[in-house]
This record gives sequence, C-alpha cells and structure tokens, in this order.
Amino acid sequence: MKKIFGIFLWMGVMVTVTFAQKVAAAKVPAAVKTAFAKNHPGVKVNWEKEKENYEAGFSVSGKETSEVYAVSGSLIETEVSIKTSEFPAAVMAKLKGMKITEAAKITKADGTVNYEAEVKGKDLLFDANGKPVKF
Repeated sequence: MKKIFGIFLWMGVMVTVTFAQKVAAAKVPAAVKTAFAKNHPGVKVNWEKEKENYEAGFSVSGKETSEVYAVSGSLIETEVSIKTSEFPAAVMAKLKGMKITEAAKITKADGTVNYEAEVKGKDLLFDANGKPVKF
C-alpha cells in the first residue's frame, strides 16, 4: 500500500509541475550540477527546467524529493513528500474534511517552511501556523 501511495504521490508531483520540462544532464549548468553533487554525492537525479531555474528530482530514504537551483548553483528550495499525518495540527485543522491527494514540506533557502496539500487537483500552501501562503 505504501508503494502504491508513493507511486501516485510521485506521479501527482510530476503532473502538477506544469512549467517544468525534462532536460538532459548535459544541458544543466555546471554550477547547478556541482552544487547538487556537493549536497548529495552519488545520488541519481532527474533534471527539469522550471522557468529559469533547474529542478533536481531524486529519492532520499524512500521519500521523493526535489530541489530547485538557480543558474548560479544556489539552492532556492527543497520539497519533500510527506504523509498527511506529518502536517502540523494548525495545517490539518485548515484541511479538515478535505481529501488530500498529495502532501509535501517545502523548505526555502532562508529556512522558511511551508506545507503543500493537493486538494481536488489544486495545490494549497500553508505556513506552519496554518495561514495560507500565496505562490
């Protein structure tokens, strides 16, 4: 059951990244590849271009993860798939009674943490206190 959930979660993440386009590793700037390799030596990665940035998709400890890097190689944000039970209570209160098809924890480079829930095909973003966050 966990594998099936993980597969559907990963497929959902791929579908919701509407502006992302797969890109060959050879076309990823060296600064981006170097920064990723420094943070995750030996990890297999799939690259996508998201607007002017580059997104690395990979798995860490069985959790689907993505990191977005600027062309300069600086990390912009990290998104990790989580179970809905891992949402803070304030976020769960905002989502009470809703069917959540995806859940993720997003950590910005400055340490800001947000939580994303996909409900009825729409991504809802909250801070740890349950306050809605604009994209």
